[in-house]
Amino acid sequence: MNYKITAIIPTYNRSRFLPRALHSVLDQTHPVDELIVVDDGSTDNTLQTLADFEEKNHSRFPSTRFFRVITSENRGVSAARNLAAREASGDWLAFLDSDDEWLPEKTFKQIQYLESSPNEPLIHGEEIWIRNGRRVNPMKKHKKSGGSIFAQCLPLCCISPSATMIQSDLFKNLGGFREDFPVCEDYDLWLKVCSENRVGFIEDPIIKKYGGHEDQLSQKFFAMDYWRLLALHPFLKSEKLDLDLRQKVAVTMKEKAQILLVGYEKHNNLDNYAKVEKLLLDAISILES
Repeated sequence: MNYKITAIIPTYNRSRFLPRALHSVLDQTHPVDELIVVDDGSTDNTLQTLADFEEKNHSRFPSTRFFRVITSENRGVSAARNLAAREASGDWLAFLDSDDEWLPEKTFKQIQYLESSPNEPLIHGEEIWIRNGRRVNPMKKHKKSGGSIFAQCLPLCCISPSATMIQSDLFKNLGGFREDFPVCEDYDLWLKVCSENRVGFIEDPIIKKYGGHEDQLSQKFFAMDYWRLLALHPFLKSEKLDLDLRQKVAVTMKEKAQILLVGYEKHNNLDNYAKVEKLLLDAISILES
């Protein structure tokens, strides 16, 4: 079966990393059919970097429409990814953050997996973590897996956008990434996917995930559990989950909310206090029902 893959790279002021990401797509042993880059309002020399890449590598593009650059005002990574997904012609979307890198057999291994397990609409894989230029080992809580992993996804994000290949129709039916979330937009989407589907997993590393630089969103938002709470809340009464899973959602929400409230009081940051308190009460009501 022929699977058409669109690679999607959102980028904002990361021209120094961008060539590495672009070449990692071009160097796949199983070529993608389309590469879309969304420049999310960059103010550095991103557009020149993209122009240079196109000029130097044009002969390697399999078609005249293989490489596309879309420019937009700065609206965030979710909006950039969603914009590219709307323009994509592939029936599978493969995301890559502009500071990460695909390993050469990433798409080959995902297609190989897909051919043996065609009913899993998202396939992700293991990662190599690089922090400040050095390889590091992920903690146990970051362990990746496949199958029915909704419960494993509750504490924190267990799927990396750069390691995913997702069915385009599913992505669009779920509304894509939430554009009102400044962080944890991937956590939100993977919960939606995993609440209804088994997911595929490749045990070999398929990407290099780089961290430690100052412009990463995880470096800017310290109370990320607030956004995780908002993502979890709809599942408290979801008919797609059995009572055991809804109670696990409630337990996770209770733990996160209580920690947040203590932190808010300690730092006299009461902007979201009432909202988190309400989320905590909703979780407790499920546990006591």
